[in-house]
Amino acid sequence: MEQYTSTFGNSAADALPAERASFIRKTYLLLAAAILAFIVVEGFLFASGTADMIASVIFSGGAIGWLLVLGLFMGVSFLANRWATSETSKVTQYLGLGFFIVAEAVIFVPLIWMATYYSGDTDVLAKAGIVTIGLFLGITATVFITRTDFSFLGPILAIGGFAALGFIVASALFGFSLGNVFAFIMVAFAGTAILYETSNVLHRFNTSQHVAASLTLFASIALLFWYILSIFSSRD
Repeated sequence: MEQYTSTFGNSAADALPAERASFIRKTYLLLAAAILAFIVVEGFLFASGTADMIASVIFSGGAIGWLLVLGLFMGVSFLANRWATSETSKVTQYLGLGFFIVAEAVIFVPLIWMATYYSGDTDVLAKAGIVTIGLFLGITATVFITRTDFSFLGPILAIGGFAALGFIVASALFGFSLGNVFAFIMVAFAGTAILYETSNVLHRFNTSQHVAASLTLFASIALLFWYILSIFSSRD
């Protein structure tokens, strides 16, 4: 999962209180809309049978299939981020966010498919979703209450992200399981990313970049949900 780190000139922290409040409200309303859109797209993929076809193609491709999906998703993430941070067109910004939501929905298909059919727990998606939202709200409250600037976490997350990517690629190539220990580490990583991105909402993004801000938060929440769902659906 791609993390986005950008600074857009004058931050919301330096804006007038009314402008800052409006920016934060727009960011989190759009984030809620993005999560809802993700659920709707995912539901459509499964209801239409498209999810079965996607899962079949990815699973039949083995390690190469997963690596191709990962590479394609990284490319889509980069493009979506570029569009979402466009300073010339609001339409382009929203197109970037929408493009990323659809890409996330597609890449989640195999995990949700396995969780649904093999975990033996019909409530696994709801449980993972509740835990994800609970952790997100707790982390968000920490940032808003303390008003601490967590920008120092940027280099740490960058190094950790490359290390995690290396393990994921090695796992796909050499066929070993990363296991729940890796999943718990990635939950901590995703939580740290949310801490960092929420801090950026307050201290780095300017008041016209609510689309880009919501995209960064959505990406971090999706990463958190991915590994929490992996833990809940694990049969280890």
